[in-house]
Amino acid sequence: MPTAFTGIFKRGFGTFPLRGEELKSAVRTAAEIGYRAFDTAQWYGNEADLGGVLPELGIDRASLQITTKVHPHNMSVDKFMPSVEQSLRDLKTERIDVLLLHWPPNDNPVEPSLTLLQEAYDKGYAKHIGVSNYTTTMMRAAVRCLDTKLAINQVEFHPLLNQDKVLATAAEVGISLGSYCSIARGEIFKYPVLGEIGESHGKSTAQVALRWIVQKGVALNTMSTKRANMRSNFDVMDFVLSLSDMQKIDALTTAGYRISNAATVPFAPTWD
Repeated sequence: MPTAFTGIFKRGFGTFPLRGEELKSAVRTAAEIGYRAFDTAQWYGNEADLGGVLPELGIDRASLQITTKVHPHNMSVDKFMPSVEQSLRDLKTERIDVLLLHWPPNDNPVEPSLTLLQEAYDKGYAKHIGVSNYTTTMMRAAVRCLDTKLAINQVEFHPLLNQDKVLATAAEVGISLGSYCSIARGEIFKYPVLGEIGESHGKSTAQVALRWIVQKGVALNTMSTKRANMRSNFDVMDFVLSLSDMQKIDALTTAGYRISNAATVPFAPTWD
């Protein structure tokens, strides 16, 4: 993985759908636990809330990694750069650590919005750039289109969805993957095998699912407002799933449980 997504930055704290004091309280707690990577988006409407709490953490800005994402409605020539500039103001930072395109333009050409992302990088608005919800075809197109290496493709990734094609293509073209909906919004708790594996390691069902993602080489993005859950989601680096464990969890991906699709998000492409 690129340097930006190794070590402490491999476990990110997501902020959707938090706002206001609820967000600030959660971020303070997450920082106390050890999180240093925080994920937001223009779409979430909470960039200013996150930007307001960061100085309160008492953590050197260089030790934090802030990811935000450009709203699909802002991916036109007249809106893109002003929206990124507003994100910079809201986040109270001179440069965004990781700037992503939140969604591709359905199944339409990705080059126009990628060109704007490249321009934002060239202006110094972002340390790293990336995408979210890109298919295998889109990842290959992005690599051909850009002068700058894409740091990450953030996708729905959990034990109930087979993302082998996306994972293989990411490795092929040199783009890291990051997860969202990492525990499938609680759906994983319906599968006893995860709890059984957890018992053998002294870990919870959620920790097993998150560890499976880590061992797939994918960066984590999790969210909770409960300290115990935040801590549990963070403490997934002190055990290793066996090959047998991994194979049992791999078998769950046949469930084909996808949260982000055309029925829920109008920008969703035709998935691999």
